[in-house]
Amino acid sequence: MKPQADIGVVGLAVMGENLILNMESRGFTVACTNRTVAKVDAFLAGRGRGKKLIGCRSLQELADALSRPRRILMMVRAGRPVDDLIGELAPLLEPGDILVDGGNSHYPDTIRRGKVAAERGLLYVGAGVSGGEEGALKGPSIMPGGHPEAWPHLQPIFQAIAAKVDDGTPCCDWIGPDGSGHFVKMVHNGIEYGDMQLIAEAYHLMADGLGLAPAEMAEVFRTWNQGPLDSYLIEITAEILDKTDDETGRPMVDVILDAAGQKGTGKWTSQAGLDLGVGIPQIAEAVFARCLSAIKDERVAASGVLAGPQGGPAPDRAAFLADLEQAVYAAKICSYAQGFQLLRAASAEHGWDLDFGNIALLWRGGCIIRARFLGRIKEAFGAEPGLANLLLAPYFRDQVAAAQDAWRRVVKGGVDAGVPLPAIATALSYYDAYRSARLPANLLQAQRDYFGAHTYERVDRPRGQFFHTNWTGEGGATASTTYVV
Repeated sequence: MKPQADIGVVGLAVMGENLILNMESRGFTVACTNRTVAKVDAFLAGRGRGKKLIGCRSLQELADALSRPRRILMMVRAGRPVDDLIGELAPLLEPGDILVDGGNSHYPDTIRRGKVAAERGLLYVGAGVSGGEEGALKGPSIMPGGHPEAWPHLQPIFQAIAAKVDDGTPCCDWIGPDGSGHFVKMVHNGIEYGDMQLIAEAYHLMADGLGLAPAEMAEVFRTWNQGPLDSYLIEITAEILDKTDDETGRPMVDVILDAAGQKGTGKWTSQAGLDLGVGIPQIAEAVFARCLSAIKDERVAASGVLAGPQGGPAPDRAAFLADLEQAVYAAKICSYAQGFQLLRAASAEHGWDLDFGNIALLWRGGCIIRARFLGRIKEAFGAEPGLANLLLAPYFRDQVAAAQDAWRRVVKGGVDAGVPLPAIATALSYYDAYRSARLPANLLQAQRDYFGAHTYERVDRPRGQFFHTNWTGEGGATASTTYVV
């Protein structure tokens, strides 16, 4: 087969198909294949009919169809399927050929695969892609990272198909080496978990605290989308709440079971926070909220046994909604602050030298967490590249300070109504903890030293010196080795 395709794609699921059509619409010839060959025929006879696509019935055909260096985008399920596919592709490729994993792979796997590929002379890239089905077709946010020599060959295609903001800037740029692209996408998804949970809690408060119908809530979210909360997720929430079920005539949201799924990126983000010693409690709580939602039968049983508050007088609707808007915005800022703290720690740990302001710009269009205030994040890091926490940037500091009274009233309202607010309340606790010059960890250290001789530092001694007290008079002077896990 004469090489003629600009890029090859393996995997014809939702994202793979739509990325192929996106690339073809931008003038690229795409070779495509799938493990189930019948899907290739169906695609070329359906959505791909009459387009500049080359259907391949084997990986060998795909390799033969590609111009050099070969560029192959793998759109298969994360985990072992990626390793298996690399194992099949590698013998068919030549040094300098490029393998791109466009799925949601765990970044340590991407680092490992990059090393294995390099041993064969292949250039490996982990590219986070965000935007869902519509984004893949019309323009996603793309976060590529890996072997730097691959980027000049990928840049013309990836930036052509990426979402564009108003000034024409593509929402795609090189992230850095190793697994940095997939790490940034993972954190993006962790922030997404937090964002979605905040919105869900606002919905819960409106429904159970204020008694609003879905159509009424839709109008609230539309109004919010005209202000600081302007974002893709707020926009689609209004559309969701306005949707009617064709079968029952009921609001669509009311016929959907309250048991949320997940694919792992939120869990990985939470684990990364623990591994790097970065406090991201809001993101972790969003993951745990999904876990709690999944035990539907237990919750139904518990609802008939466990008592809640009797409830007080209904709050003033307009006033509470105004407070709720501010609370969601302040908590949203905290979610992003935690995400960028995690990026900062990972960049230092792995030597990635991430550009945080540029990352914020990549999320302005195409991706799920695109929002108006991402430009403010760019400004914050532009003014202070070494910014420790977004909460310290003047704009975000002032916004949260102005919202905090409303935020506290909302949390109190949720407590009084018995409506769980794991993300909104945890965000407030995070804010209060971060602004506290003194936390009760001194008591924790005393407890650890009492029962385990784990030592502590003193306020009247330089940091890094550790001490032990013989609390009972019987423990002696031997202390445990000081360590951090």
